[in-house]
Amino acid sequence: MSVTQQAPSTDTQAPGIGPAPNLSKAQTQFFIPATASLHERRPRTLKHGDSFAVFDHSGDAIAGAGSPEGLYFRDTRHLSHLYLTVNGMRPILLSSALRDDNSLLICDLANPDFIGDDGRVAVEHDLIHLRRTRFLWNDAVYERITIRNFDKEERRIGVAIAFAADFADLFEIRGTTRLRRGAMLEPEIGTAEVRLRYLGRDECERQTLLQFDPVPRNLSESAADFDISLLPGQRCAIFMRLCCEGSPPVAQLPKQFLQALRGKMQEDRATRMRGGSVGSSNQLFNEVTRRSGADIAMLSTNTPFGPYPYAGIPWFSTVFGRDAIITALQTLWLDPDISRAVLGYLAAHQATAFDAASDAEPGKILHEVRHGEMAELGEVPFRHYYGSIDSTPLFIMLAGAYLQRTGDLAFLDGIRPNILAALDWIDLHGDRDQDGFVEYGRFTDQGLVNQGWKDSHDSVFHADGTIAQGPIALAEVQAYVHGAWTSAAVLFAAWGDETKASLFADRAAGLRDHFDAAFFDAELGTYVLALDGGKRRCRVRSSNAGHVLFTGLALEERTESVVRTLMAPASFSGWGVRTIASTEARYNPMSYHNGSIWPHDNALIAAGFSRYGYRREARQIFEGLFAAATYVDLMRLPELFCGFPRRRSQGPTFYPVACSPQAWSAATPLSLIQSCLGLRIDAAARKVKLENPELPDFLNDLMLHNLPVGPTRLTIALERLAGTVVARRVGEPDDIDLFVAY
Repeated sequence: MSVTQQAPSTDTQAPGIGPAPNLSKAQTQFFIPATASLHERRPRTLKHGDSFAVFDHSGDAIAGAGSPEGLYFRDTRHLSHLYLTVNGMRPILLSSALRDDNSLLICDLANPDFIGDDGRVAVEHDLIHLRRTRFLWNDAVYERITIRNFDKEERRIGVAIAFAADFADLFEIRGTTRLRRGAMLEPEIGTAEVRLRYLGRDECERQTLLQFDPVPRNLSESAADFDISLLPGQRCAIFMRLCCEGSPPVAQLPKQFLQALRGKMQEDRATRMRGGSVGSSNQLFNEVTRRSGADIAMLSTNTPFGPYPYAGIPWFSTVFGRDAIITALQTLWLDPDISRAVLGYLAAHQATAFDAASDAEPGKILHEVRHGEMAELGEVPFRHYYGSIDSTPLFIMLAGAYLQRTGDLAFLDGIRPNILAALDWIDLHGDRDQDGFVEYGRFTDQGLVNQGWKDSHDSVFHADGTIAQGPIALAEVQAYVHGAWTSAAVLFAAWGDETKASLFADRAAGLRDHFDAAFFDAELGTYVLALDGGKRRCRVRSSNAGHVLFTGLALEERTESVVRTLMAPASFSGWGVRTIASTEARYNPMSYHNGSIWPHDNALIAAGFSRYGYRREARQIFEGLFAAATYVDLMRLPELFCGFPRRRSQGPTFYPVACSPQAWSAATPLSLIQSCLGLRIDAAARKVKLENPELPDFLNDLMLHNLPVGPTRLTIALERLAGTVVARRVGEPDDIDLFVAY
């Protein structure tokens, strides 16, 4: 894979999709073309529900090849161009910021020098101030442009807002070529609103409404023009509303702006109060964790089951199974409602029959959902797609973890048939050749060629770089199966079925020896990446081995060697553990999966270290990723960054098309807190346990505020004293047992 044509993010790297006849050009790979760096543009993102928007620093969306900017609704771009000018010129950017809670984008701009007919400066720069205040609410962007004259003379200016909607499918924007598209329909133009329309080949009409207040001087299908006169010190405002999907204009747009803003703020406040929070005396750390919490809240879409975290912006703002389950596991200690929603949604969308086109089998858990025109037409297979090998065991793992965290057996009783079906899938369909390992292989050439979390076409290979042929049994998938069976034992015990509880506990224990014999490589000092279709080992040092620790599959006598290998300079860059070691044949620190650093991957590795008592190494990972976050715009860990070694006084090297925000990256700092503290919460028993807690070097103290423990909340203060982390309860309740083990 070339550096300039990288695989797509987290879960939708796919091989050539066989298109419906005459609809789409067959391509060998769904990739995201890295023709420009997202980091270079440092986009500003907003999201609410099934809509998200990507703007540049000035608040514009600049149309162009490869640009992801614009307003999206359910995988269709409803606004592809938005461009503000003053007297025909782009304003000067003063500052651009998202609020800490992601609720508002605020861009401060000023006029450039206005040149008169004589070629001289008629109005100097920085005399006219413009502030763009924007938010996304209920599939509509609301904006207020406040304009103020700081000159000593009256000024007359022309403000123009150019716009366009290409109604492109997200997969088109990501690089898939279509031979045929739908038709643009005649726009509807009123005195203060324009409706842009597109009829897709799926016979669905998609619309974008743009509404303005005050009434523009001129309004066309591509621009709104305003003439504004301002006395010295005077200000005025232009309001704009951009809506998706047939929304009617609203009366009194300025009033609606305030009402919508109030509704958004109230919802955001309720979201923040739902779970616990963290704080410390380190303000940089507080910024990182605030942004983490805000990103998870923004990416979470309210469903009938609760808040479901969509994977990431811009490429993956939709339901993914694997991403949401891992995000839920990372945040379970702080906000169990996310786990409940993920379990409920995925149970409701579990496969019940065979379907080769969607890689579905009875009991299998969802991989991805798409709603765009290409998915509806079958030009891409992701309308309801089940091609991930790990979502199903991870689903069972999350169910067991949710029970241990909350004691909410009544909810789990409701999805018990789904848990049983998922367990049956492991036995009947996951282990295809009945060798005791779960392996994957797509059913058609339209499906994903690799179906683990490293789903690039070249991410599973042998020591000489040769691509492994399937069916493939990944190391971490066997670990997730071990975790699933361990969770099944807990669940069946809670359901009063001791026979099955004992059966699954024995199966989990038996898998440890079987796995060790097949996957541990003494020469490498770690577990191999995978077994190929011929049961040959892929003898590659990879981060996947850390996931084996995460679920407790590794034998105790192997852990020191595995930890040492993962933390050796070939794997640990100083920022985090690379996906593969620098010694491997396909190592490339700029690749998507073969040498890069993924925050969520490191979070699971750190959790594995913590599980086996390697708190110091977990702390090292925490310190590396926190340092990386301090170099990133908005203190936001991206989907991934390049795996170059850490150098003094330099930040990490960014990956050009990484999603930011990304749910499981946002959850990483929160997960790392739990790993370093050895924190476990048992709400049913009303117990909170800290086992050999450690704080990273950048923290001398830590506050865990309002942790949900059953119907009550607990606040814990932690402090490093004489090299030991001590914990104490703050306030009530006093009926929760806080236990610290050293």
